Amino acid sequence: MITVTEALQRLSDEGVSIWLDDLSRKRIASGNLAELLATQHVVGVTTNPSIFQAAIGSGEGYEEQLADLAVRGVTVDEAVRMMTTADVRAAADILRPVYDATGGRDGRVSIEVDPRLAHDTAATVAEARQLAWLVDRPNVMIKIPATEAGLPAITAVLAEGISVNVTLIFSLERYREVMDAYLAGLEQAKDKGLGLAPIHSVASFFVSRVDSEIDQRLTALGTEEALALKGRAALANARLAYQAYEEVFASDRWLKLAADDANRQRPLWASTGVKDPAYKDTLYVDELVAPGTVNTMPEGTLNATADHGRITGDTVTGGYPQARADLAAVERLGISYDEVVTRLEDEGVAKFETAWQELLDAVAKSLDSKGAQAE
Repeated sequence: MITVTEALQRLSDEGVSIWLDDLSRKRIASGNLAELLATQHVVGVTTNPSIFQAAIGSGEGYEEQLADLAVRGVTVDEAVRMMTTADVRAAADILRPVYDATGGRDGRVSIEVDPRLAHDTAATVAEARQLAWLVDRPNVMIKIPATEAGLPAITAVLAEGISVNVTLIFSLERYREVMDAYLAGLEQAKDKGLGLAPIHSVASFFVSRVDSEIDQRLTALGTEEALALKGRAALANARLAYQAYEEVFASDRWLKLAADDANRQRPLWASTGVKDPAYKDTLYVDELVAPGTVNTMPEGTLNATADHGRITGDTVTGGYPQARADLAAVERLGISYDEVVTRLEDEGVAKFETAWQELLDAVAKSLDSKGAQAE
């Protein structure tokens, strides 16, 4: 029997939940997902439009369902929704023992609302309700982007007792707004008489894309000072996000909710695959260890961490002064933090919209082909 590797065990022991940032029908049907739970300390799964585009766009494992959907003459949007929710439902069933054992903290599977709705509050709320109903598993989390329109949707969905994974968070200011939206949702749920214990949430704070954007600008400056700051902004940003988390979840407002069995909204480190080959491939795992967090990793990062990750204890809470200094140094060079994070949010939404459209196009082509074969 393969055992959990030392690095992954240490990471878990430090209070970091390891979630897999990937899902496909092949991964489910082959037993690979169940194996990762048993051997690699994986306790959750996240998906996004790009992940589904890669999985379903290949067609592998989806042929029979596509044929059935084609015969029924369903729309492309309905077909995509049926396939994605089927995968999430199956993954949720595999992860259900983890959910039960952790009291709902882990064992979670996330599915995102249609990214084309990112700037429409009412449609996002309606879509979240629909996805929760379709998956129909207590361990599903509905992913809602942290756009301006997404913030009130997050509150409204949580107020209905639906657990939420808030995604595409890049800025510290927006992260504080996300935590405020979470607390407001819990307060509204409480006012409705709902129990707070079953409601869970994570806030997905994106990491590697921050370095990609800022490093590009530092390289363009080319000075010794600029080049020395490469690879430091993303970690600084994430560490200061954790400091904000500590502040909010020590507030009187939070303590009132905690008295009613509310759960903290855990920070989730997303986009943890290293984009720059000059950096260690486990950088955003080794350097973001803190209690009460989630790290969702693509399989390559998970395997790299298992093989040569260096987990040396908490690498976040002692680094706040240096983190502030690093971001201030970037600003002094004329690189605007606010402009960078705004750009990243806009690009993040756009990338998911593109991936979703590519998925719709691929499924449309498959439905036409299967429909023609059935005639």
